[in-house]
Amino acid sequence: MVLALLLILPALPGDVAADIYKYVDETGIIHLTNVPTDTNKKYTLIMREPRVLFNRKIARDITKYDPIITQSARKHGMDPALIKAVIKAESNFNHQAVSPKGARGLMQLMPATASSLQVDDSFHPQKNIDGGVRYLRYLIQLFNGDLRLALAAYNAGEKAVQRYGGIPPYRETQQYVQRVLSYLDTYRK
Repeated sequence: MVLALLLILPALPGDVAADIYKYVDETGIIHLTNVPTDTNKKYTLIMREPRVLFNRKIARDITKYDPIITQSARKHGMDPALIKAVIKAESNFNHQAVSPKGARGLMQLMPATASSLQVDDSFHPQKNIDGGVRYLRYLIQLFNGDLRLALAAYNAGEKAVQRYGGIPPYRETQQYVQRVLSYLDTYRK
């Protein structure tokens, strides 16, 4: 069954992409999930996929959220190109994206972060973008305008950046910061 699932998943159409985890319950039944939520279970990663597929449909829609991005960025004194770069890196403009860790929506807000920002629906583009912009602005202020540190904190958490006194030595975070800055350069042109 697991083998059949692994063979079928890559053939599914659309924007389906997720890591697949399994665990065996106390009765021996194998369970598969793309979001391991029960901390009492021992999950094993059995298939790694990109968080979001980069396909032509999504690529055509990259301007779809421009009015919301521009409005929210101006409202909070932020650069719309920066917000667009973060969205590109986080979800590739997929408003229904969910990360393996549970981050949701265009700007990939974690549930606790969304709650603290009073974002009641992370899949709603305007609410997600507005919350993400406010959170990013907070991080930029927290790190005295250092965009690289703010982006690292957006990815790895502010405590990780504070603990290491800079960008954490996490490959994912280091690549994330470079990717967002590259997108930012592109969107500013």
